[in-house]
Amino acid sequence: MLALMSKKKSNTPRPEALSQILFMQGFGTRRECEGLVFHGLVQVQGEVVDDPDAEFLSDGLSISVDGMVWICHDVALVMLHKPAGYECSLKPGAWPGVHNLLPVPLRRRGLQPVGRLDQDTTGLLLLTDDGPLLHKLTSPKHHVPKVYEVTVKHPLDERQQAALLAGVVLDDDPQPVKAEAADIVSDHHLRLTLTQGKYHQVKRMLAAVGNRVEALHRSRIGRLPVPDDLAPGQWRWLDDPSLVLP
Repeated sequence: MLALMSKKKSNTPRPEALSQILFMQGFGTRRECEGLVFHGLVQVQGEVVDDPDAEFLSDGLSISVDGMVWICHDVALVMLHKPAGYECSLKPGAWPGVHNLLPVPLRRRGLQPVGRLDQDTTGLLLLTDDGPLLHKLTSPKHHVPKVYEVTVKHPLDERQQAALLAGVVLDDDPQPVKAEAADIVSDHHLRLTLTQGKYHQVKRMLAAVGNRVEALHRSRIGRLPVPDDLAPGQWRWLDDPSLVLP
């Protein structure tokens, strides 16, 4: 699979050859992209362009490639409503990877998941090829809040809630890990807000207070909730990174 380097933005955008734009967007090798243009399979703003060297400003450019409508993004940031049964690993094992839910051009660009959700966890997942943004979103220093809807086996009580807010000790870290918020929605539904991203953190925190996670759904990252009209398995461009930054 072709992995593309993300493009560095300059202060003054410069027009680029159409074949180069297609290559950077993930539509194939350089030769394949030239062939797409030569054979009249590429439209720009609704008009067929058959010159691979025709130049355009890439970011925000509306194109159609062999019938696929595409808005060009120099840097890719997408949200995905992850269903159960998919791994976030770039090299999945027993389960298919979340990249299978993305169109081929995005797969070729080598988008990285922003953190990971277990295969049985559903909800909001971000993927990007923007290295600095990936660092900001995953670094503990930036404290990006993530909200989880947790279905538990045993009834919740104030003792468990207080322990989660005060901090619990996990078996691989002597430092207590605490929730930013822990709201009891119902006897078996907890809304948990975390700013850290440890391995199986929600499941292990609930186990530490004597309960067990039966189902887990990430409903929000930063100020961005899972859109109501984004069904499980669907993806969408996220053009405003400030929604997921503190």
